Amino acid sequence: MNQLLTRRQVLGGMGIVGLGLLAGCDGSTTALNFKHGKDLSNEIRGRTFKLTDTQGEVKTLSSFRGLMPMVFFGFTQCPSVCPTALARAAQIKKIMGEDGRTLQVIFITVDPERDTPQILDAYVKQFDPSFVALRGTLEQTQQVAKEFGVFYEKEPIGDTYTMSHTATSFVFDSRGNLRLGLSPSLSAKQCAEDLLTVMEVC
Repeated sequence: MNQLLTRRQVLGGMGIVGLGLLAGCDGSTTALNFKHGKDLSNEIRGRTFKLTDTQGEVKTLSSFRGLMPMVFFGFTQCPSVCPTALARAAQIKKIMGEDGRTLQVIFITVDPERDTPQILDAYVKQFDPSFVALRGTLEQTQQVAKEFGVFYEKEPIGDTYTMSHTATSFVFDSRGNLRLGLSPSLSAKQCAEDLLTVMEVC
């Protein structure tokens, strides 16, 4: 059974100290008390990426201003980690209810050689029509992965290959400040609770 969470419920479960950290959206990166994910408020990652979406339009972090971007790196031929992460993201949006409309899931491919715009678009849309996929050249992919501190590499399998990569989801607030890292071990409900905390910041 799905459990809808609201920002009021999240605040109700926080202590006085936690409430004091949610004083408003002033562009500051004050550390937050997340219950499950890793606080990345004092880290600078992913602010200058420039990649292309499946419609050929160039996207940057500022393209998603006003939304809460959740960035995940992966590839469409990923056997388990990527589909699990995207299915979890779709479930997170449902758990968040109306607040889920603010969440913008962004899937960045680490395999642009095989992940064409058409393949990427079909892949992410099967999880949720609002999900966005981005890709770049090999050089651009290396640059944006480095900017996020993301590891990836090819692993040969016979006459083909798979990709090994970081499985963290990176969450920004609506002003483009990095706030939260979500590990693949967290449940959709746990992620939703921390995401609603980010929304209270901005």
